[in-house]
Amino acid sequence: MKIALTSDRKSEARKQLVIQVIEELGHEVVDYSQDDLVEAVTQAAQAVREQEADRGILLDEFGSLSYMVAAKQSGIVCAQVSDEHSSKMTRDHNNSTLIAMGTGIIGDVLAKEIVSAFLHAEYSGGRHQIRVDMLNKLA
Repeated sequence: MKIALTSDRKSEARKQLVIQVIEELGHEVVDYSQDDLVEAVTQAAQAVREQEADRGILLDEFGSLSYMVAAKQSGIVCAQVSDEHSSKMTRDHNNSTLIAMGTGIIGDVLAKEIVSAFLHAEYSGGRHQIRVDMLNKLA
């Protein structure tokens, strides 16, 4: 898989750790990080929407700004997560293609677990598709 990635300046060290985890899992990273976090997240979300990337991981100090920017993008389902179970379940039940994490909230070990859970999870479909269709109609 190709993974779109962004981070703010304060999250640079965590971004390097996330890149390592993604690559160890056999995936490719496309880093959209730049000085303007809003533009970086917009570009990463656009890459996922246009299927230039399969999923996206967004990092900033609290995860909130990245989440809000991504959630405003048409055709994107993004979740702000701070634990591995939420990371897995948002993919499994909501077909989330992007997650946002607060690097000032979670540590290195938890960040690794969140990334791994998100990248291993698959969308279940079935009864969950009704909710996903509703989400897609909102944007």
